[in-house]
Parts: sequence; structure tokens; C-alpha cells
Amino acid sequence: MTRLLGLLLAGGRSNRMRTDKAALSYGARPQLAEAFDLLARHVDEAWISVRADQVGERLRAAYPQIVDCTPGIGPIAGIIAAQARHPDAAWLIVACDLPQLDGATLEDLKSGRDARRLATAFASAVDGLPEPLCAIYEPASREAILAHVAAGRDCPRKFLMTHDVLLLVLARPAALANANTPQDVQAARAALASRGAA
Repeated sequence: MTRLLGLLLAGGRSNRMRTDKAALSYGARPQLAEAFDLLARHVDEAWISVRADQVGERLRAAYPQIVDCTPGIGPIAGIIAAQARHPDAAWLIVACDLPQLDGATLEDLKSGRDARRLATAFASAVDGLPEPLCAIYEPASREAILAHVAAGRDCPRKFLMTHDVLLLVLARPAALANANTPQDVQAARAALASRGAA
């Protein structure tokens, strides 16, 4: 298989949270630090995805960065920028707002990967739709993603829904429960504390 690189999506504006999601702590360190270290353990090399105005921001400046080159289109901009940097690699894309994500889930994704497809992702335990922000995108997906965006579509989930991808069963649904609101943060902290993971 092609080498597997990692991208942590940390370029969002956190509008619903009203504070930087990457700076929130669910344990001893900011979520950005925890998520990056987790991702880095499962790939050959890892970066964080940032907007141009975040490059020098204190928390993000400590990490290798890939700057979004197509602002205003959400997380798919990070995927495009990563694939432009290393078009011959596969990319494990992970959102920064998944505080319950664990190594076992990433290992399940890697072991279930089908490099012959454009991508490998988990099916949502809620609606069965692809989970696009904890997924592996193969090199062959690059042109298809660019065409998707050129056609005015910027939703990575809809990209996965309409292309040749492999969907895996998610063993622990809470692993992909994102924290977009203060209420989500409280729930995640309680869940992690109950498992002794916080």
C-alpha cells in the first residue's frame, strides 16, 4: 500500500462552541495536543490543518502545518491542501473535535482499509451514512474531490456517499461523537471520566 500520512483538522472557526475547540481540555492537555499525538502514532507523518490567519497562533504554531488553500469551504479545504502537498500518499483525516477517539478505532480503520477504493470510512452508528472526518482518503480520490468542489459541492460526507468507498462498522460509536457545543463538551468529559480516561 501507499504510505499513510495524517492530517488533524484544526482550522475551524468553532462558531457553535464560541471558543476554540482545539484549545479545550478533556484531560491534562489541550485537545489539539492529545488528538495530534494520537494521530501521529498511527501514521508515517502528521500535520495539522490551519487557516492562513492561524499559522502564528500560539497553540497551533507548535505543530507542523498545512495551510488551507481554498478558504470558506469547510473541512474539505484541509483535505485538498493535504493532497496537494503529498498527492501520492494516502491521508488519514481526523477532526480535532473528537475527544473520545481512541487508538483502537484508528487501528480498526487502518486494518479495514481497502486501498482499491477511493476512501475507507466508518458508517455512522446513528444514520448509517459515512463519517468523513475520521477516514482514509486514497491518492486516487484527489481528482474526484477536486471535481466535487469544482461542481459547487463542499460536503465531504456527500462526496463519500456518491463515490466508491468502503464503509466499516464502528465498534464503539462514542469514539466519533464530536463536541461542537458546550453541552457536548460536558457530556464528553463525563463519559471520559466514567471510563477513567480523563
